[in-house]
Amino acid sequence: MNQKSVLTVTLLALFVAAFAPLASAKAKVGAMAPEFNVVDMNGKSQKLSDFSGKYVVLEWLNYGCPFVGKQYGSGNMQSLQKEWTSRNVVWLSVISSAPGQQGHTESDKAKADYKSKGSHATTVLLDQNGIVGKAYGAATTPHMFIIDPTGKLIYNGAIDDKPTTDLADIKTAKNYVSAALTEAMAGKAISMPTSQPYGCNVKY
Repeated sequence: MNQKSVLTVTLLALFVAAFAPLASAKAKVGAMAPEFNVVDMNGKSQKLSDFSGKYVVLEWLNYGCPFVGKQYGSGNMQSLQKEWTSRNVVWLSVISSAPGQQGHTESDKAKADYKSKGSHATTVLLDQNGIVGKAYGAATTPHMFIIDPTGKLIYNGAIDDKPTTDLADIKTAKNYVSAALTEAMAGKAISMPTSQPYGCNVKY
């Protein structure tokens, strides 16, 4: 297979993964978000119920994915994390790559990556057996979820409306996560509670 063919196959695989169907999602907007208890990068157990009374953002993460690279390479994801955690939102980055799969990481590497990428997430959850990811139906990296202070899921979908790997698209993208949090905190109905997630498939 020549280089052009390899590139075509690779791009096709990414394109297919970019539009993983929402139908596979198990966590439903309007219903209570699935509870979880998973160890984070610091070896501490994190339970969703520990954050009762706060908004929680779940961000599925794989630094090796070019769609994730777009968000972190531009500094957009870090800016979002910093903005919303400063407003008392809990932001949990979740790595569900299984051992032996691309994107899998252990505690020390997760902490090093967190620092080198300049992450402002509250912490990184190491969902090595994929229990959390499968409970939520996380299909792509990134795939974003928002849980309100009562524990109800209020957003499930993409980070924005530009399903590309082009850093330049960040400037013109509508960020669904920021929009949903802004509306929810203002006591308004969320105008777009679901959207089609895009990115690389989660490596369960």
